[in-house]
Amino acid sequence: MSNPVESPVVGTVWKIQKSVGDEVEVGDVVMILESMKMEIPVEAEDDGTIESISVSEGDAISEGDVLAMIG
Repeated sequence: MSNPVESPVVGTVWKIQKSVGDEVEVGDVVMILESMKMEIPVEAEDDGTIESISVSEGDAISEGDVLAMIG
Protein backbone atom coordinates (compact mmCIF):
# COMPACT_ATOMS: atom_id res chain seq x y z
CA MET A 1 0.00 0.00 0.00
CA SER A 2 1.39 3.39 -0.99
CA ASN A 3 1.23 6.38 1.32
CA PRO A 4 1.28 9.98 0.10
CA VAL A 5 3.73 12.64 1.25
CA GLU A 6 1.63 15.81 1.29
CA SER A 7 2.56 19.47 1.48
CA PRO A 8 1.82 21.02 4.88
CA VAL A 9 1.87 24.57 3.43
CA VAL A 10 1.49 26.74 0.34
CA GLY A 11 4.93 27.47 -1.07
CA THR A 12 7.64 26.38 -3.47
CA VAL A 13 9.66 23.17 -3.70
CA TRP A 14 13.14 24.39 -2.77
CA LYS A 15 15.22 21.18 -2.66
CA ILE A 16 14.38 17.51 -3.23
CA GLN A 17 16.48 15.39 -0.86
CA LYS A 18 15.44 11.87 -1.93
CA SER A 19 15.12 10.07 -5.26
CA VAL A 20 12.78 7.38 -6.57
CA GLY A 21 13.99 4.05 -5.19
CA ASP A 22 15.53 5.51 -2.02
CA GLU A 23 14.70 3.78 1.26
CA VAL A 24 13.27 6.11 3.91
CA GLU A 25 12.38 5.81 7.57
CA VAL A 26 9.89 7.84 9.59
CA GLY A 27 11.38 11.31 10.10
CA ASP A 28 13.72 11.28 7.09
CA VAL A 29 13.56 14.57 5.16
CA VAL A 30 12.15 13.89 1.69
CA MET A 31 12.26 17.50 0.47
CA ILE A 32 12.45 21.07 1.68
CA LEU A 33 9.79 23.64 0.88
CA GLU A 34 10.10 27.42 0.97
CA SER A 35 7.17 29.42 2.31
CA MET A 36 7.26 33.04 3.45
CA LYS A 37 11.09 32.97 3.32
CA MET A 38 11.21 30.00 5.71
CA GLU A 39 12.58 26.54 4.90
CA ILE A 40 10.12 23.80 5.85
CA PRO A 41 11.35 20.19 5.85
CA VAL A 42 8.82 17.60 4.68
CA GLU A 43 9.47 14.32 6.50
CA ALA A 44 8.46 10.76 5.70
CA GLU A 45 5.59 9.64 7.90
CA ASP A 46 6.11 5.96 7.00
CA ASP A 47 9.02 3.59 6.47
CA GLY A 48 9.40 2.37 2.90
CA THR A 49 10.71 3.18 -0.55
CA ILE A 50 10.12 6.37 -2.54
CA GLU A 51 7.89 5.11 -5.39
CA SER A 52 7.34 8.43 -7.14
CA ILE A 53 8.03 12.14 -6.84
CA SER A 54 5.35 14.28 -8.44
CA VAL A 55 7.02 17.71 -8.20
CA SER A 56 10.25 19.36 -9.33
CA GLU A 57 12.45 21.92 -7.65
CA GLY A 58 10.94 25.37 -8.21
CA ASP A 59 7.35 24.12 -8.51
CA ALA A 60 4.64 26.14 -6.74
CA ILE A 61 2.57 23.90 -4.48
CA SER A 62 -0.57 24.20 -2.36
CA GLU A 63 -1.32 22.82 1.08
CA GLY A 64 -2.36 19.17 0.74
CA ASP A 65 -0.71 18.59 -2.66
CA VAL A 66 0.79 15.11 -3.01
CA LEU A 67 4.53 15.59 -3.40
CA ALA A 68 5.67 11.96 -3.40
CA MET A 69 4.49 8.41 -2.71
CA ILE A 70 6.10 5.96 -0.28
CA GLY A 71 5.40 2.25 -0.65
